[in-house]
Amino acid sequence: MSTRLVVVHPDATVLAEAAAARLLTRVLDVQSLRSPVHLVLTGGTVGIKTLAAVAASPLRDAVDWSGVHLWWGDERFLPSGDPERNETQARAALVDDLVRSSGLPTANVHAVAPSGEGPGEAATPEEAAAAYAAELSAFASPGGQVPSFDVLLLGMGPDGHVASLFPDHAALAAVGAVVGVHGSPKPPAERVSLTFAAIGSAREVWVVAAGAEKAAKAAAALSDGPVTEVPAVRAVGHDRTLWLLDAAAASGRG
Repeated sequence: MSTRLVVVHPDATVLAEAAAARLLTRVLDVQSLRSPVHLVLTGGTVGIKTLAAVAASPLRDAVDWSGVHLWWGDERFLPSGDPERNETQARAALVDDLVRSSGLPTANVHAVAPSGEGPGEAATPEEAAAAYAAELSAFASPGGQVPSFDVLLLGMGPDGHVASLFPDHAALAAVGAVVGVHGSPKPPAERVSLTFAAIGSAREVWVVAAGAEKAAKAAAALSDGPVTEVPAVRAVGHDRTLWLLDAAAASGRG
């Protein structure tokens, strides 16, 4: 049975540093038992700060990055290198440095196809979603659609969305592992996202959120509010779910 733990840190900076230390420790623990390790990265302010804190941590050198695969929970359907893409931000904060100096193979970095008509690009979010689903399937656990993600990181928006699964949006009911998203209420309108089925297959799901603007929806999710109003309520790991919050984001819990 899945367990849930809420951890509150004093501010967003401490939250990011603590989440980075927790993530590196988790990777080391997993590597003592099995390989490879599959991690799902997230974007957003705190998500990218967490990756930057991983890059700065001395613990990163203890990880065997050759045995780590990196994935993304969602992506903005934009051209390659666009500064708004989660991949672009994650590469600048951590990933490219791991490839250059820590032995992370480029083949282990699994980015969602960008928009475009060239090799490795996709013409529509659906085309990118299908390609990502195929890549996930190639590494899937037996009988599954996706790898057994060891940690799946998610941010949460002020509206309670996770990945690119927004309140009252058709993508909430998507089947399969990956969905193309149109009409996102948060720009850009077109995105690609893991579905709740893929998210729920992760061994551990970590929701990392900071700021008073997140407080009401964090409280609603932790009180099992309706998924149509607070999608984060469905961000549940198979074994464990961690809510990593700063004091401001936790302030609505009463």
